[in-house]
Amino acid sequence: MATTALPKPHIARSRFKTILWILLGLTALFVFITSEVMLVTDYPMYHAYRLQVIADRHLLIPHTICGTLALLIGPINFSSRIRQRHLQLHRVLGRIYVVSVFVGSFTGIALARGRPGLPGTSMQAAAWMICTTAAVILARNRQIVQHRQWMIRSYAVTFTFVSSRVLNLSPRYWSHLGDSLAAVGVIAFTLASLLIVELGLNWHELTTHRG
Repeated sequence: MATTALPKPHIARSRFKTILWILLGLTALFVFITSEVMLVTDYPMYHAYRLQVIADRHLLIPHTICGTLALLIGPINFSSRIRQRHLQLHRVLGRIYVVSVFVGSFTGIALARGRPGLPGTSMQAAAWMICTTAAVILARNRQIVQHRQWMIRSYAVTFTFVSSRVLNLSPRYWSHLGDSLAAVGVIAFTLASLLIVELGLNWHELTTHRG
């Protein structure tokens, strides 16, 4: 029985995606261990923030649940195999993702209200909702390629909730400069994530010369 060999670009792209998801997973695990676990154990450097988290738990719990759902749904819905074989599951998870984005965005803004980090959080939330809304509109219009591109942008913003937490490792983050550093860090990570996505989406055009 003959087998059809996959073209080299397809194999390279598949390997790249696998490596990318592994790296994102390892980053998420690293941040979870160095940030959230230490928060639960009342790590001295995080003590003041831990008290703040406890006080804001009515907003933080739905915010965390929605952020986690969006983070976990992304890899599933980006799978071409799952999308092709289980389209209805893809759509259901997509709706859950959209709801999670909006609930996560508004609770995030509410958590930052009255604090120096509000501008950064608001910018992050706005980018998250705009990218996701564009993806939804394109899906409804059956513009699947563009829908997928905007979902990549949306998930890039989703992942900034993980990547920006590497700042937790800096003692200055918990000093008097902490609030300002957090606001600048969130904006920087959001813009950098979107820029990286744009470079990735347009890499072929950027590296191909038409003679």
